[in-house]
This record gives sequence, structure tokens and C-alpha cells, in this order.
Amino acid sequence: MTERHPVGEGLWRELARQALARLLRSYGSAQFDLCEDAVQEALLHAYQQWPTRFPDDPLGWLTATARRRYADRARSDARRRNRETRAAMLHPPVTPEARQSDDSLLVLQLCCHPDLPRSARVALTLRAVAGLTTAQIANVYQLPEATIAQRITRAKRRVAALGRPLPRPEHARERLASVLDVLYVMFTEAHHTTAGAPPRDADLAAEAIRLARLLRRSVPESTEAAGLLALMLLTEARHPARVAPDGSLRPLDEQDRTLWDRDLIGEGIELVEQAAPGADPGPYLLQSCIAALHAQASDTAATDWNEILALYRLLEIVTGHRNPTISLNRIVAQAMVEGTDVALAAIDALEADHPGLPRTDAVRAHLLEQADRPADAAEAYRRAAAATVNLAEQRHLRHRLRRLAGTDG
Repeated sequence: MTERHPVGEGLWRELARQALARLLRSYGSAQFDLCEDAVQEALLHAYQQWPTRFPDDPLGWLTATARRRYADRARSDARRRNRETRAAMLHPPVTPEARQSDDSLLVLQLCCHPDLPRSARVALTLRAVAGLTTAQIANVYQLPEATIAQRITRAKRRVAALGRPLPRPEHARERLASVLDVLYVMFTEAHHTTAGAPPRDADLAAEAIRLARLLRRSVPESTEAAGLLALMLLTEARHPARVAPDGSLRPLDEQDRTLWDRDLIGEGIELVEQAAPGADPGPYLLQSCIAALHAQASDTAATDWNEILALYRLLEIVTGHRNPTISLNRIVAQAMVEGTDVALAAIDALEADHPGLPRTDAVRAHLLEQADRPADAAEAYRRAAAATVNLAEQRHLRHRLRRLAGTDG
């Protein structure tokens, strides 16, 4: 985008999602593909027109333009024209007074239909709700762009085949597990982009938190919804200390904790304290408890590593030992409690079961450095740097490598 454009990236995403929701309310989920195409064409027209003629009502302008694009496309096919007519008669357009929060949850829940496989739910949400391109979503999955394009196309066709009724915000409980899953992946990608230079997508992180707040209000009795929101807030709070001046990432033990956002930490800890007592230990609530322990510690040495290790072991049990990333994080805590030799043996066992697991070499290198094995650590850092496509993480790993060699000034 040029500097003169009046709309920022975050507002583009918001407008696109709201316009899509309005079209879906008018024409139904059976027209998901056609509605999304119409919104994308309207966005392109807006990008060209708005720098010189910015509308008083951007969402109204975009929606009206998208409706015209929809009608143009529908009229080119007699069958689509008939479906459009029936949908318009049965479902009048949403009024300007419609709640935008309802629209956000509508699109999110539509993308999280339980009949869609998990990978399709995540890909479709990242496309329709978060506004990521197919290439960006391919980076999330570490898959070819063509594969993701096919996955999204199949998902949209499946949503269209499911037809009405559209989900409503009060139906959030029915798709809670799917929505939590997708929001977690969205936030993880925002806070640890899988490719390119930015260490984080600030707009995507903010959108994930906004949607998590809406979900929390929709299902206030859900300790998992509270846990996910708390986890996001506690993670987001550390961002100001997470990136060094050169753009490299600072690990937790090297962060200046005075830079952490104490308001976000306070809100996150309050959520944990409200949700945790007497609750069943769900995965998001457990992770938020771990994040709260880190947030409450003044430094690495003062962290309650015994409690964190116990929570990670419980988290492994709750998730059925199906998430090797959780096991990798447990090994980091294990090193702090039981020593690096035990942790290195554990990481060997994990790698034997999950070869090629991301971050394994980075964690191994850190443990080897702690064990005073600089040559082995340097080799692991080289492998880790070669394997990551995130430039900020590459800088961090190469910085650790230079420090081992004594060449980092």
C-alpha cells in the first residue's frame, strides 16, 4: 500500500469481513464462493477509488459495490440468477444498524462448521475472517500454495453444500471447540509468522484477540474460552520485549520484563484466577496458567519451574500426547528442574518419534549450550537457522551462533 492510501491493513480486513457477512446474510451460505469473489472485486475497486474519493460510509460503499458485483456474476448464469432471486426474497439485506460483532462471529462460526476437517476450517477462517492470502496460508501449513488453494476451494464448496441455516452468535456453544482451535492457530501464526521478515503480524494478533473477546462474551461459562483469551493477552503482553533493535527475537530469559504490558498481564491473570478454581483442566486453560506463572515471575530464576513442569505434564495427558510441540516445551521446563542431561535424553526420544519437528534443533542447541558443549551447540544452531524461514528467528539463531564463536560484538 502507498502511504497516501486512507485505509490501513487492519481496516481492510475488518471491512472485508463485514461486507462478506452482509452478503452471506442476504444470499446464504450456499453462495459463499460467489459472495467472497464479489467482495474481493469490490475491495480492488475501493483500493483504486478511495485515495481520491473516500466515502462517508466505507462499509456501505463496499457492501453496495459487492452486491453489484454479485449480481453481475449471478446474472451470467441462469441457475445462479434463480438462486439469487429466491435468496433475496427470503432473506432481505442486513440493515446498517446490524451489530458488527454478530457479523464477525457469524463468519467465524460458518468457517468452523463441524462437518469440515480441521485443516479446512483453519484455512477457510484465515482466508475469509483474517484476510490472509493463499500464499500466506500456505506458509502457515508449510505446504505448496496450489495445495492450499484446492483445500480452500473444497471447503467453500462444502459450506455451500451445507446450505442454511446460517449460524448465529448465540449458537457459539455448538462450535466452540472448532472456533477455539481456529483462533489459537490464527494467534499463533500472528505471533510467530512462518515466513518472511516480520516476527509478528500485529493486525492479525489484534484480530484474534478481538474475536476471542467476542467469543468469551458469547459463552461466559466456558473456562476454555476464558483460558484462550488469557493466553493471548499474556503472550501479547510480552511483545514489547520480544524483539531486539536489530529485528531478532529475544528469548524469554533475555527479555527486559519492565517492558511487558502490565495492564494486559493484569487482565490475563484475572481471567485465569476466575476460571481455574474447580475447572476441568482444558488445554487452553492449562496453557494460560503456565503463561501466568511466567508473567508473575521477576526473572527466570524466580520462576516456579516445578509448577510449570507439572502443568506441562498434565497438558500432555489432557491432549493425549498428540501435540509434540507441547512435549518440546515440557522438555525446556524439565531442563530447569531435572537438568540438561535429562532434557537432552528426552529430546532424543521426542525426535525419534517426531523427526523433523520444528524448533527441535533450536531447543537442542540451547540445552547443549547450557551443558557447556559449544561445538555440538554450534552445529545444532546451524541446522536450526537453516531450517527456519522466519527472518527474525534466523537472526536470533545466528546471533547465538556468533556468541558461541566469540565473534558477536
